[in-house]
Amino acid sequence: MGIAMRIMGLDYGSVTVGVAISDELLLTAQGIEVIRRKHENKLRQTLARIEELIEEYKVEKIVLGYPKHLNNTVGDRALKAEEFGDKLKRRTGLEVILWDERLTTVEAHQILDQGGLDFRKKALVVDKIAAVLILQSYLDKLSLSKET
Repeated sequence: MGIAMRIMGLDYGSVTVGVAISDELLLTAQGIEVIRRKHENKLRQTLARIEELIEEYKVEKIVLGYPKHLNNTVGDRALKAEEFGDKLKRRTGLEVILWDERLTTVEAHQILDQGGLDFRKKALVVDKIAAVLILQSYLDKLSLSKET
């Protein structure tokens, strides 16, 4: 078996980026952290932190949530995700896959509602959970394609 690789999942929001990392077998996603920034367009520190995590976890590919509208059209948030994906590609040299995340934030809120967290605590972790769901759906698709 070759050297283990990991995949990073990112949920890109206006002032936060939720981060998840796969295990080495590419079966499960774990939430790592939520990177916050003061202003939407100030990405230098966010990108620097993502680079640190890529190095720390030996990440070889990035799956970035792509928030298309439910009717499959591309809106403002999706365009911002595309721009962020381009920046990540240029900065890290890694492949960046835009992954349909239309229902992940809703799902993340449902999961947290079941956990009974109050609004403030939920706000702190929802992006990390969304990143886990984005990455996990990608990993599930990978393992399905290996089986067929």
